[in-house]
Amino acid sequence: MNQHPGTLGRKLGMTQYFDDNSVLHRVTVIEAAAYVVGKRTMEVDGYSALIVGLDERKEKHMSKPLAGFFKKAGVDPKRIVKELRMPAEVVAEYEIGNKIELDKVFEVGQIVDVRAKTRGRGFSGVVRRHNFKGQITTHGTHEYRRHGGSIGTNMTPGRTLKGVKMPGQYGNKECSMLNLKVARIIPEEDLLLLRGGVPSARNGVVVIRGAVKKMGGRPKAK
Repeated sequence: MNQHPGTLGRKLGMTQYFDDNSVLHRVTVIEAAAYVVGKRTMEVDGYSALIVGLDERKEKHMSKPLAGFFKKAGVDPKRIVKELRMPAEVVAEYEIGNKIELDKVFEVGQIVDVRAKTRGRGFSGVVRRHNFKGQITTHGTHEYRRHGGSIGTNMTPGRTLKGVKMPGQYGNKECSMLNLKVARIIPEEDLLLLRGGVPSARNGVVVIRGAVKKMGGRPKAK
């Protein structure tokens, strides 16, 4: 489980910029203006985590238990709330109601992981969904060019096996992009620029955390 420091953000889109060496980079712009709305501690909950909120929300649009949670914490209601597991010493550094400052969590050149829900593409066929080649179009082939072909077996076991690639719902699933590099941080505007593409449609919610498979998951102590 990834327990590196991180934050919530909203994908604004992609752009490009020139670095100090005049090299052009394609980057994804993420607006990360998340606030700490609660904590989990070892003494009370048996584990340590930060409860992070994003985007303002009217109290009349919430259930009474959820409105009571924000009122008890003394913070403005948030539309999106997620729990991020972190070590106890990291959780202790944050106070409820404070904004998560990007320049204190990330640094330029750091390797991060991004998790979000991919763009939904509806019901799709096997050519688009699984990158099937399709059937041949010669010798009288008729209406089968984009079909998947046989899905069954012979008499044994005489059924379609589980996991066979077929048409179906494409996208709209949780996806992680690993080992992306932080290209630039603009803390005064709550913007984080990551090299390469990030899952999610425009304005989708993303979770950015330090990488788990490469060094550089956590910024160096200052």
